[in-house]
Amino acid sequence: MTSICLIRHGETMWNREKKLQGGTDIPLNDKGVSQAELCRDYLKDDAWDVLVTSPLERAKHTAEIIGEGHNLPLIVMEEFRERHFGEAEGMPEEERLAAYPDKQYPGQEDKEVFINRVMTGVRNLVEEFPGRRVLLVAHGAVINAILTEISGGEIGADRFKLLNGCLTNIEFMEGVWKVHDYNQVTHLS
Repeated sequence: MTSICLIRHGETMWNREKKLQGGTDIPLNDKGVSQAELCRDYLKDDAWDVLVTSPLERAKHTAEIIGEGHNLPLIVMEEFRERHFGEAEGMPEEERLAAYPDKQYPGQEDKEVFINRVMTGVRNLVEEFPGRRVLLVAHGAVINAILTEISGGEIGADRFKLLNGCLTNIEFMEGVWKVHDYNQVTHLS
């Protein structure tokens, strides 16, 4: 059984301002650093084997903080980079919805290409770390894509907003995925 704890990165100023980040590399704000520290403290008593992150600064910094409690090497995987949303990146939510009510943003990464990239990363984790416990720090769209794919569309699919610093626990055993919980934030209060 391979267990993966998916962690959404801590808050950035663009999260606070409800701007779409996508591939734009925005750093954590003070609250985001605090959320990462709370994740670290919550996860420190469990034994983890691997710490993986997206290459974007907000995820990588979150992972570095979490890693302080585990003495694990940090593995950066391009497959878990957030989806690029083209011309909509940096736009506040209200302005973005007015301009693109169908969410078809000019220049955005194709959804199927994005999902295939993310799921290739998940398959690589399962193949490289069978039977291990993996911490994966990533982004809202990445985690939603994983949940949607492994649950057959029952969970994820942008039905809810994943909160900054939330935890989602999944496992792969005998060829079957199971979602234990998602969008957990009790450790942040």
